[in-house]
Amino acid sequence: PFTIADGCYGSTFFVATGFHGLHVLIGSIFLLVCFLRCFSYHFSNNHHFGFEAAAWYWHFVDVVWLFLFVSIYWWGS
Repeated sequence: PFTIADGCYGSTFFVATGFHGLHVLIGSIFLLVCFLRCFSYHFSNNHHFGFEAAAWYWHFVDVVWLFLFVSIYWWGS
């Protein structure tokens, strides 16, 4: 089986996947907070930075995932 002790590739794979999973967890909590604030009517046409920041954060996570996919699965094989 593929483990973290399989050298540099295994370590890099598991660390990168772990950090990406952490970012997905943080983003999910971010969206949950936005969801709860939406039901409390904390957002308006002029006051919606939290929602916009959550959207930008998910774009960041998407770009990082694309970088990880290319660097680990294309260059690694």
